[in-house]
Amino acid sequence: MARLLLLVPTSTYRVADFLEAARVLGVDVVVGTEQSHVMADGTGAFEVPLGDPERAAAAIVAHDSTSPIDAVVAVDDQGTVAAAVAATRLGLRHNPPEAARATRDKLLMRRLLDESEVPQPAFAVSPASDGPDDLVQRARALGFPCVVKPATLSGSQGVLRADDEAGVVAAATRVRRIATAVGVDPDAPLLLERFVPGPEVAVEGLLRAGELEVLAVFDKPDPLDGPAFEETIYVTPSRLPAEDHAAATAAVSAAARAMGLVEGPVHAEVRVEGGRAAVIEVAARTIGGLCARTLSFGTGHTLEELVIAHAVGLPLEPMARRREAAGVLMIPVPRAGTLRAVSGRDDVLALPGVTGLEITTAVGKVVAPPPEGNRYLGFVFARGLRPADVESALRAARARLVVDVEPMDDPVDAAACS
Repeated sequence: MARLLLLVPTSTYRVADFLEAARVLGVDVVVGTEQSHVMADGTGAFEVPLGDPERAAAAIVAHDSTSPIDAVVAVDDQGTVAAAVAATRLGLRHNPPEAARATRDKLLMRRLLDESEVPQPAFAVSPASDGPDDLVQRARALGFPCVVKPATLSGSQGVLRADDEAGVVAAATRVRRIATAVGVDPDAPLLLERFVPGPEVAVEGLLRAGELEVLAVFDKPDPLDGPAFEETIYVTPSRLPAEDHAAATAAVSAAARAMGLVEGPVHAEVRVEGGRAAVIEVAARTIGGLCARTLSFGTGHTLEELVIAHAVGLPLEPMARRREAAGVLMIPVPRAGTLRAVSGRDDVLALPGVTGLEITTAVGKVVAPPPEGNRYLGFVFARGLRPADVESALRAARARLVVDVEPMDDPVDAAACS
């Protein structure tokens, strides 16, 4: 029986789907996380310091010496570099560590894409030593509107659009406060990017020896124009024109090559319109949250099953995604504060097309929308014959959910608790 190591941050709620996928495939699982413990289903978890890839790799190699493993898979962003370093040392299927680091460092990613002439937003770097005049000068040279973001956060946390000179100074001040509150080095640079208008899609794929197999393209029907960039609805298959679909997938494939990614899952965000694409983000993991539950392949295989089978070398045949449309609503946080209740569950589940509802944030937890926050309250899932039907079902679900959040004065305080 193949044995898989899952690297799992303690803050994730995605591990259950990976454990179920391993069970279906007959793969033995051990979990590495920041604190050793026994999970609710009895799966053992040993301590792996995911924030320090070298120490993490050493812990994994030591574990392998007594309990050999056949593959390492990171469930979320936090484990991708550690997985690459450990798999390199153990001679397992892996991405090069430098490629994994590029998915965790937006500035490094931008430079690699620039070197390979991959289509992306124009960008500039603002070091911590920049004063307001320096920042304005960089933004002016780049062009307004622009987007200000930290180099190392994810989930739209710390990402703000600025439309003018006063706006970019205010955005940079706010972004630095958010980044510092969640542990980013206060001397770290900020990234400035020219805002790219137009629709945004998410491309889900699997790399096999450097070749990208596109598994799904998700439309994001709610415009992502700022000032913050909270995602809400994903629907697949995409309704993009053929030329835009081709441009988006080609750009992701080129980005993966430029970054040196060769094995495993890829999740990318792309702006595309009129046959012109711009790569916004590339991650060496599956789609975030519980959104992968929208996908089913061939005879019912899940995305997690495809990823695990590839990692351990099980011979799953290439499979087309099921033809029905599917989508997910990421339940947004209305304001920063303490979650008191999410009501309307029965009304949502009674809607035609809605197939599930998961609330993933506990009552009493401090929450915040982007740019301070990076998590959602939960997920609503829907299926239908057409993408438009799925989108309508998810919008109806959003209208029926009532979220009660007791507000707090400073949303940056909520960022520190996320």
